[in-house]
Amino acid sequence: MKTQVAIIGGGPSGLLLSQLLNRVGVETVVLERSTREHVLSRIRAGILEWGAVDLLREAGVGDRMGKEGIPHDGCYMTDEDLMVHIDFKHLTGKQVMVYGQTEVTTDLYAAQDTMGTQILHGVEDVSIHDLDQTQSYVTFRHEGEEKRLDCLFVAGCDGFHGVSRKTIPEEKRSEFERVYPFGWLGILSHTPPVNDELIYSNSRHGFALASMRNENLVRYYVQVPLTDTVEDWSDDRFWEEFSRRIPSEAASRLVTGPSIEKSIAPLRSFVSEPLRWGNLFLVGDAAHIVPPTGAKGLNLAASDVFYLHQALIDAVKSNSQTGIEEYSARALQRIWKAMRFSWQMTTMLHRFDGEDSFAEQMRKSTLRHLADSETARRDLAENYIGLPY
Repeated sequence: MKTQVAIIGGGPSGLLLSQLLNRVGVETVVLERSTREHVLSRIRAGILEWGAVDLLREAGVGDRMGKEGIPHDGCYMTDEDLMVHIDFKHLTGKQVMVYGQTEVTTDLYAAQDTMGTQILHGVEDVSIHDLDQTQSYVTFRHEGEEKRLDCLFVAGCDGFHGVSRKTIPEEKRSEFERVYPFGWLGILSHTPPVNDELIYSNSRHGFALASMRNENLVRYYVQVPLTDTVEDWSDDRFWEEFSRRIPSEAASRLVTGPSIEKSIAPLRSFVSEPLRWGNLFLVGDAAHIVPPTGAKGLNLAASDVFYLHQALIDAVKSNSQTGIEEYSARALQRIWKAMRFSWQMTTMLHRFDGEDSFAEQMRKSTLRHLADSETARRDLAENYIGLPY
């Protein structure tokens, strides 16, 4: 087998990169460990920065998003005493889009199928070779056979546990990590949203987030200890806890119902540098993980794809090396800014075990500052809707 760009990972970042490259005639083959059904069953992000929205439109997969996605002009930051509206549209002139990662992936699969892109599922034992040569190759097992894929470049879109990052020699990698001592218990439920915009709520009982996927599908979260399991949380317990963590006005509108999905996500921040090693380029979770607090996970992957697809097109079409040489530095500059924002939001909205009264006052003071300062609200809004690529 032969292609110009081998893409390891068939999630949204790998499929988006493939779609953008294919549209200008750069050939790709996508290798994915899981089945398509499993990829489409992953419940992940639901908030798209406007830059990601524009990139999906550039990729030719924005039609359904435009019809079914829900533009949001703002969100609320609250504690038990104060509710602050962050008006994105007024402060920045831009919005975010509520459109689930599953829907994005569905649209990308449909577009790739129409193009006839080769996407192999059930791929095992992936190994990447000759990254310091003019051409590289990937070996893997598929349908019981050992196979080889020759290529010019390899895009590692295979997540934190994938092979791509680990292919870079350990002594050549710098890794930075912050593990938070709690997780988010999230549920999906076919019930109407408690509010027309997201509510990030800090209370004496812990953090909660009221989000949504559409007008009759909600995604709600509560902060839980890392020792908790899904089995510890019945639907009734979740609704009771969620209700007492959100503002009373919102709680009075809460409609409960059976959960259709329930999971706990640990919170962590992680960055691996560099994002390029020879002909290998890391994208998305293969290189970085952010807490979900700032809605940056999928959006950071999209910005990586933005920088990389341009660089690869220049390299393949014009034999220009500038873009691929600058990819890691350009992407990391934006990644670290998003890391700072996600860390700031996580610190502002969560209670930490063993913290003192000073930490609580700092959270309250930060929220008061947001309430009193349009400049502070604009800074938060600019980061939330997404910094420029």
